[in-house]
Amino acid sequence: MVNKDMNGFPVKKCSAFQFFKKRVRRWIKNPMVSVDKHQSPSLKYTSPSVVHIPPGEPDFEPSLCQTCLGDHAFQRGVLPQEKESCSWETQSACEVTFMKQRRMGLNDFIQKIANNSYACKHPEVQSILKISQPQEPELMNANPSPPPSPSQQINLGPSSNPHAKPSDFHFLKVIGKGSFGKVLLARHKAEEVFYAVKVLQKKAILKKKEEKHIMSERNVLLKNVKHPFLVGLHFSFQTADKLYFVLDYINGGELFYHLQRERCFLEPRARFYAAEIASALGYLHSLNIVYRDLKPENILLDSQGHIVLTDFGLCKENIEHNGTTSTFCGTPEYLAPEVLHKQPYDRTVDWWCLGAVLYEMLYGLPPFYSRNTAEMYDNILNKPLQLKPNITNSARHLLEGLLQKDRTKRLGAKDDFMEIKSHVFFSLINWDDLINKKITPPFNPNVSGPSDLRHFDPEFTEEPVPNSIGRSPDSILITASVKEAAEAFLGFSYAPPMDSFL
Repeated sequence: MVNKDMNGFPVKKCSAFQFFKKRVRRWIKNPMVSVDKHQSPSLKYTSPSVVHIPPGEPDFEPSLCQTCLGDHAFQRGVLPQEKESCSWETQSACEVTFMKQRRMGLNDFIQKIANNSYACKHPEVQSILKISQPQEPELMNANPSPPPSPSQQINLGPSSNPHAKPSDFHFLKVIGKGSFGKVLLARHKAEEVFYAVKVLQKKAILKKKEEKHIMSERNVLLKNVKHPFLVGLHFSFQTADKLYFVLDYINGGELFYHLQRERCFLEPRARFYAAEIASALGYLHSLNIVYRDLKPENILLDSQGHIVLTDFGLCKENIEHNGTTSTFCGTPEYLAPEVLHKQPYDRTVDWWCLGAVLYEMLYGLPPFYSRNTAEMYDNILNKPLQLKPNITNSARHLLEGLLQKDRTKRLGAKDDFMEIKSHVFFSLINWDDLINKKITPPFNPNVSGPSDLRHFDPEFTEEPVPNSIGRSPDSILITASVKEAAEAFLGFSYAPPMDSFL
């Protein structure tokens, strides 16, 4: 006899949750039992990519090629990472991976069941999950997370809350998403300021072994906060299962979005955008950072029409003027020849990408584009650059210099940004006025305010904001895999000094 149905979970009189209890106990005794039929497709385990590391190579790390690319409606296909055969691994190592996968699946299943507040009240479920004092939903929301560790504590400056937490924000709209999480428009409750909050799932990051790159992105963001054409990080914090980047809210749309609508830009507009992009790249290079993933999808327009560079997941730090790196990563249409050759490359890889983006702004497609990826790679490596006659000689000369296949002869190989800055194509640009935003942008997005989302993809903005975004998991739901994730990002939280708010 069924008493009631709570959120699709039938409760039987005198035998409540017997099937659930027996199944969980069987899993506990034998972790090799498959749990796939209880998992949603989004929770299906996929083994992380393995990148081949050539013997003796000192500077090679796993690529972040698939971060924030796979789910974007406009974004192009990402470069698949090379996978190395696992035949060299021992059988025991494979078994450990398999068992860990099953444990994570069980954790996900238990969290889904325990998230039902009515089910959590039942004594048999409490016994299985070891819940000592079930709480009402109101109490659970009143204190949604366990006490933060010292590394998680953060000073919000003028905010009335001394420690940053998800409940400090009203999360209003989804404005983007990727492999590890979502980007949301949020309003800080105390400050009444709008931010773009990038929320990443720790478990998803750990599954792909990308925690080092996430921390690297955070470090780069900390250095970028003072530059007008780079998105700024206001602060970051973490809960037991999520990471939060609190970023500038930019709502003028992606450059890619505007290119899709207009197909190509006139040369003065392309010159203005290229100058602001070059200024941002030059600043990164001055900090010994190579960006490595310049493309229209990573270039935003602010409410006035100025460029803002975002997404620093593929940045490489500590690359000095003559330094090189070897990681095979990027987006196929914009890969430099030396990257495809798997040769060491330097800062000039960013100038190649600038040339590719400028070419696309002027002609509507990347320079060596083909729907066939293998053919496109062959074009990048071997096909001469072809320029149609509808651009000025100075634009032609700049593109030929930036898209030089030999990086040692490429524009910027000797004096980096100074070579680009002094090129005749930019002779009409006053660089001091540019950096101070005294030049009126050639295009104004005409947004009416923070709530104007006309330049965001409706695929995102029409999606409901998940309830879990604004709260931390209750202590009853913090399973072993969540605890493991919580310990992997010590030192992530950041707040600017007090004087930066003045």
